[in-house]
Amino acid sequence: MPSNNLYQYSVLSALMSGAASSGAPLSHILSHGTHGLGTFQSLQGELIILDGSAYQIKSDGSVTPDLEKDDPDRIIPFAMVTPFEPTTTSTVSFGSKQELSEKISALLPRTANHFLAFRVDGVFEGVSVRTVGGQISRHEGLVNVGKRQTTKTFPSIRGTIVGFRSPAWFQGISVAGDHMHLISEDRKVGGHLQDLRAGMEGVRLSAATIHRFDLELPEEDDDFRDAQLGVDDEGIRAVEG
Repeated sequence: MPSNNLYQYSVLSALMSGAASSGAPLSHILSHGTHGLGTFQSLQGELIILDGSAYQIKSDGSVTPDLEKDDPDRIIPFAMVTPFEPTTTSTVSFGSKQELSEKISALLPRTANHFLAFRVDGVFEGVSVRTVGGQISRHEGLVNVGKRQTTKTFPSIRGTIVGFRSPAWFQGISVAGDHMHLISEDRKVGGHLQDLRAGMEGVRLSAATIHRFDLELPEEDDDFRDAQLGVDDEGIRAVEG
């Protein structure tokens, strides 16, 4: 797959409706890129793909590494992944997640109607992450699952953020705006990023504009066929913001 082409399996609205019991095997997801994020069957934690390696970040705070070797058939109901090759890099500092988003916009101006892939490496402070713990019932929607999410805070973490920005007009297919997962350098902690800051020494921000998007919808999947898909803006902001 060419560099910086984005592949996505399923749509966010399917997760919102609770269609998360089936999906594609992890090996299939990894065949489309080296940089990505998503979730696992029944919403059991957060998926992060970094440098071609896949990790599961669980609600208890632990991280399962080497999934591509130990569990290549693991079911993934939703994922975004790309063969990431940054086209621009900068050293930045910021006081919040919102300020990080502004730095990304400044690095790649006039891209509001495009997808972006980005990566941030360095030491982060005041880090807050959350992880969903999974469905209690088969069709439990993401909003209800998110009410039981585990939030963790860390005064300082050296690690990497993997992220994508989707245009506003794509809400419901993916997360409009920035969607970021973080994993520590020692691969022991991480999660869906809620907030953080980077000091004056700065961190390394790498990014690329995406001009091609490939969406694969589930095939012969009764959960997806029966799902009541729609755009729940308020729910998406609650669980992904």
